[in-house]
Amino acid sequence: MEIFNIKDLSFQYPDTSELVLNRLTVTIQEGEFVVICGPTGCGKSTLLRLLKKELAPYGDVSGEILYAGRTIHDWDDRVSVEEIGFIFQNPENQIVMDDVLQEMVFGLENLGYSNLEMRKRVAEIVYTFGYEHLLHKKTSELSGGQKQILNLLSVLLLKPKVLLLDEPISQLDPIMAKDLLRILERVNSELGMTILLVEHRLEELFDLADRVVMLDGGNISYNGSSREVIYSVFQDKDKHFLSYLPAVSRFYLETESLVEVGSIPLNVKDCKTWISSKDIEFSNHDNQFRNQLVMHDLKPIIELNDIYYQYDKDSPMALQNLALKINQGEFYGVVGGNGSGKTTLLRICLGLLEPQRGKVKVFGKRMTKKVKKAIYSKIAYLPQNPLTYFIHDSIEQEMRQSVQLLDPAQAAERIEEQLQLFGIEYLRDRHPNDCSGGEIQKAALACMLLKNPDILLIDEPTKGLDPISKRQLASTLKRIHQEGLTIVMVTHDIEFAVHHTTKSAMMFNGNITIDAVPEELFKGNYFYTTTMNRVTQNTSVPEVLTLEEAISIWKESKLRTS
Repeated sequence: MEIFNIKDLSFQYPDTSELVLNRLTVTIQEGEFVVICGPTGCGKSTLLRLLKKELAPYGDVSGEILYAGRTIHDWDDRVSVEEIGFIFQNPENQIVMDDVLQEMVFGLENLGYSNLEMRKRVAEIVYTFGYEHLLHKKTSELSGGQKQILNLLSVLLLKPKVLLLDEPISQLDPIMAKDLLRILERVNSELGMTILLVEHRLEELFDLADRVVMLDGGNISYNGSSREVIYSVFQDKDKHFLSYLPAVSRFYLETESLVEVGSIPLNVKDCKTWISSKDIEFSNHDNQFRNQLVMHDLKPIIELNDIYYQYDKDSPMALQNLALKINQGEFYGVVGGNGSGKTTLLRICLGLLEPQRGKVKVFGKRMTKKVKKAIYSKIAYLPQNPLTYFIHDSIEQEMRQSVQLLDPAQAAERIEEQLQLFGIEYLRDRHPNDCSGGEIQKAALACMLLKNPDILLIDEPTKGLDPISKRQLASTLKRIHQEGLTIVMVTHDIEFAVHHTTKSAMMFNGNITIDAVPEELFKGNYFYTTTMNRVTQNTSVPEVLTLEEAISIWKESKLRTS
C-alpha cells in the first residue's frame, strides 16, 4: 500500500531563480526503509519538510503530495503530528524542556493523553531500548548523541506511522550513530514503521535500506534497491555518485572480475566472507598511500598543561588533567565520543573558556586578556553549529563584514574568489537560515578564511557535507595547510581524519588517551577506525586503512598469482 504518492512536485524558494525540486515523482510504500541522498542543496531536506506540513518551507509549490490517499494538507493537524514524526539534523533544535522525562512526554501532554497512558508508553519505550538511566537527568547534562536519542524516543512515544529523519547521525560519534540506527532498524522490522532518512553518512545505511533514492538537480537520478543502485552507479561511472557507494561495495566492484548484483557486499561481514572465498596470496605491504608528514624542530603553537574545566559545580568535569601540544603547521585531528570534551577543548584553545586550573599558551604566550585581544584576528573558529556565526541577512553581507578593512575593489575580488572556491556562488543572496546544513558549513568556512588566520579551529567541518563537497573541503584545507596554516579539527569522521590529518588524538572522559599519526592511532581498532580496516583485520589481505590501499594491493597480488 502506498503511504506517500508524490506527483510532479516542484518547489522554489522566494527571491531565487532556480527550482530546488523539479517535477519530482516518487511513491513510498508502507513499511519501507528509504534512504535519500544526493549533493548538498539538491532538495533532500526540502522534500522531507514538504512531507510534514507544519515544517513546510515558504516558497512556490506545485504538484501533489498524497498521504494515505489524501492530499497532505487535507489531513487534520493532529493526524500529521501523531502519524508523521520528524527528527532534525541538530539535536538542540528539537529539545524544549529542562528535564528528560518532561521532554519525552511533552508531545503526549499537548495532545491530551492521560498520566496513566503517558507512564505506560514511557516505561515501555525506555526499557525496550535500554535508556532508563537517562530518565531523571537534565537535558543540559546529555551529550549530543544522547540528545538525538532522546528526540527519537520522544517522537516514538507518539506511535507514528512514518518517521522522517533529516541527517540524524551527522553530529553523532560512531558508537552513538550505531545505537540510533539500531533503534530505527528495530522499529522498521518489528513494527513495520515507514522510514524516510536523508543522510550523507551512508556507509551503514545501504545495508538497512529497502530502497535508495539519489537526487540531483531537484530530481531523481537513481531509484531502486541498495544493490541495484550501487551496480547502476558503478556501471555508469557516475562521478557524482560513485563516492556515495559503501567502501565494501566499491572494493568488490573494483576487484571482482565476475560481478553479480546479488553478491555485492553491503557490510563488513559479507565482504570478509567474499574475501575468504578467494585463493590469493599477498606479499608484505608497504604503506604507499598514507602521506604521513613528519615534522621536526617546529615550535609549539598551542600548549595546554594540566587543564581542568567544569561548567558548573554540580556537573562532571568536562576536562581533567589534560595536556596537549600542537606544533606550528600541523593538521591535528581530535576524535572521541559525544560528551568526551572535544568542543570544550577547542573553546579553551580559543580563550572562550578559562580553565579552573592549568596553563594555556598560544603563540608561546600565556593566555591573558591582553594576549586574547592581540591574537583575536590570528585565530578563526568554526563552531559545531555554523549558523551561530551569522548575524547578517545574506551570505554576501556576512562575507563583506569579514573584509571590511580592505578597499572595496580588493574586498569584492576576495569575496568572489571564496565563493568560487567553495562553489557557493548561488548562495550569494541567500539568507543563512534558508541554507542546508552543508551549504551553511561551506559558507561559514569561506567567511573564516577571508580573514587569513594563522590557526583554524574547526568543530565537525564535514557535518552535513556530501562526498563531493567533502572532497572540495579536503582540497581547500590541504591547500591552506600547505601554505602554513595550523589546523585543529574536532571530528566524528574517522575516514576524513585518516586521509587528511598529520596527527590525531583520541579523547575519553575529558582527557587525551593517546595522540599519534593516524596510521598508529586508528589501525586495529574495532569501531574508531575505517570500514576497510575492519574488513582487512584478520583476513588474508594485509591490514590497511583506506579503500585505495586495499584495491591496489589486491590488484597487484592478483597479477602476481595469475
